[in-house]
Amino acid sequence: MKKGLVLFLMILVVGTVSVFAEKPADGVYFAQETEFPKSGWKYNVTLVVKRGKIKEVVWDGSNINAGMAKDAVSRAGKYGMEANGGAMAPWWKQAEAVEKALIKAQDINAITLSDDAGHTDAVSGATIKVGNFVDLVKEALAAGPVGYGPYKDGTYRAEADEFGNGWKYFVDVTVTSGYIVSVSWDAMPEKGGKNKKQTSIDGEYGMVEKGGAMAPWFEQARAVEKQIIMTQDVSKVDSISGASVGLDPFYTLLNKALSGAKR
Repeated sequence: MKKGLVLFLMILVVGTVSVFAEKPADGVYFAQETEFPKSGWKYNVTLVVKRGKIKEVVWDGSNINAGMAKDAVSRAGKYGMEANGGAMAPWWKQAEAVEKALIKAQDINAITLSDDAGHTDAVSGATIKVGNFVDLVKEALAAGPVGYGPYKDGTYRAEADEFGNGWKYFVDVTVTSGYIVSVSWDAMPEKGGKNKKQTSIDGEYGMVEKGGAMAPWFEQARAVEKQIIMTQDVSKVDSISGASVGLDPFYTLLNKALSGAKR
């Protein structure tokens, strides 16, 4: 019996050491989704770990057209989940409940999903889908601490000084936790009407049909935008996969927009 008790205690001690060894390292963790879904919103997560414990959690979203982050849009009453969808609470409030649940549990596995759509019954005060939150937290923790990005959080914009060939280009950028989470490259028409991206989406620009381009303008613009979000590199490159349009105007405006954004 004594040997059995000693063996049990040894296993208990080793198990305890193993649990503590799995605590996350101190630092700032960040992860964001790679693609914008049909909703136009893709999500990101920031975690702050101190003394092996998750002390801060920020779950937010960025729009494919840049502009304010989802939390800010919701707090300003412009997301409309309650009015349009009959939600129990604004998105920001439900997201906050999920964040607090993770801080309390200290274990992302405690936020179990109740269905394939990504809902959970484990968080009181939240009926929104949390599947992407769970996935991003796991991704961020697996990657390790990366610190905050080089930019100040906010929205940034730069536009060309004048019109060229009937269009004036502009770039909008959204930054969260110091990282670029959304970029929108577009142009406004000199004669009024729809912006260039929407004109292209509606099939009215005709780059492919009339000019033999590799892809419609809006697809090429989004390939350029995606490159920036994925690499976080604003240095001009000679080429980007999926885009044959001239890149000089884009990079000029991008760097102009971020010129005062450095931390």
